Amino acid sequence: MLSVNGTELWCEDRGQGTPLLLVHGFPLDHTMWAAQIDAMAPHARVIAPDLRGFGRSRLGENAGAITMERFADDLAAMLDALDVCQPIVFCGLSMGGYIALQFWRKYAARLRGLILCDTRAAADSPEAAAARRAMADRVLGEGPEPQVEAMLPRVLGETTARLHPHVVDGVRRVMMSASAAAIAAAQRGMAERPDMTAALGRIACPTLVVVGQEDASSPPAEMRGMAQAIPGSRFVEIPAAGHLSPLENPAGVNAAMLEWFLTVS
Repeated sequence: MLSVNGTELWCEDRGQGTPLLLVHGFPLDHTMWAAQIDAMAPHARVIAPDLRGFGRSRLGENAGAITMERFADDLAAMLDALDVCQPIVFCGLSMGGYIALQFWRKYAARLRGLILCDTRAAADSPEAAAARRAMADRVLGEGPEPQVEAMLPRVLGETTARLHPHVVDGVRRVMMSASAAAIAAAQRGMAERPDMTAALGRIACPTLVVVGQEDASSPPAEMRGMAQAIPGSRFVEIPAAGHLSPLENPAGVNAAMLEWFLTVS
């Protein structure tokens, strides 16, 4: 455990070489990257944290809302605690992608590259933000189940739902293990995240944009538009995968990630 910004964060730290930071989506933990950790550790120093409040990491005090900037600040401080001085490749999925963009905004000099996986640059609409806040209130009263049951049909692709029930069950278990307070705080933080669409053209580091072909939450057309806005980026669609492409088609994500990573590390 690492003491960071008034809380304690846990991370898996494996391998040597260019640091690759794997930042999980909501409301998951570092275990969503298990296949990527195994695939990338022979080629990189893979650092896979549990974000504040999730997995083995503690939430800390005054967590009414955890902004994406605050998560990014936590990760910068965590890297300092791990004595990571060289530029990193930051890979974030979904909420992890929101955090990646805030990390780039504040800590661009620490980046060797970005991997934006099944995520969005746009802010929530007023209606979507209100729905997040309403869900946060509901989870605090009822526990994680309303959040989990609302999310599962949207984050897993049709192929996964039909052919890989063990993946569905595993995602449900991890989501159900998340604390209500962390879910609520992250939802409120996502509701107030800034729109980063206009900033994409200023990203100067090498960038890989990855999306599942069956992703209904951050659709391929939207993510292709993000890639087109980022100078020199590479865009890859992962077949037979929805919003959680690293879990749904790990071989496809691993191949895309490794091929790109070896060109920038």
